[in-house]
Amino acid sequence: MQILAYVQELEQVRRFVIAQQLLRSGTSIGANVREAQHAESRADFVHKCKVAAKEAAETEYWLLLCKHAPSYPKPPATLFATLLDIQRLLSRIISSTKYNATGTSNDPH
Repeated sequence: MQILAYVQELEQVRRFVIAQQLLRSGTSIGANVREAQHAESRADFVHKCKVAAKEAAETEYWLLLCKHAPSYPKPPATLFATLLDIQRLLSRIISSTKYNATGTSNDPH
C-alpha cells in the first residue's frame, strides 16, 4: 500500500511517467509472489520468485531516482525499509528453495 500512496503523491505533482514505472514494478513484486504460490514445480516457484526479486530491484531504482531528483517528492524512508525487507526475504526464499532441492547452495552465507 505504501507504493500506491507514493505513486499518488507523484501523480499529484504531475510526475506521470515515473509514477507509472514505479506503479508497474512495485505492484509486480506482489503479483509474482502470488503466482509463485501457485507454481507448477519447484523450478517454476524459484523462477517466479526471481522475477519478483528483479522487479524489486527495478522498484528500488525508480525510488532512488525520485530520492535524488530535486523536483520530486522524496519517497518515505519506510518505503525503502520495506523494500529492503522484501528483497532480503526473496533472496532467502530463493536460496533456501534451491538448497532444499539440491542439498547444496550457491549462497556463501
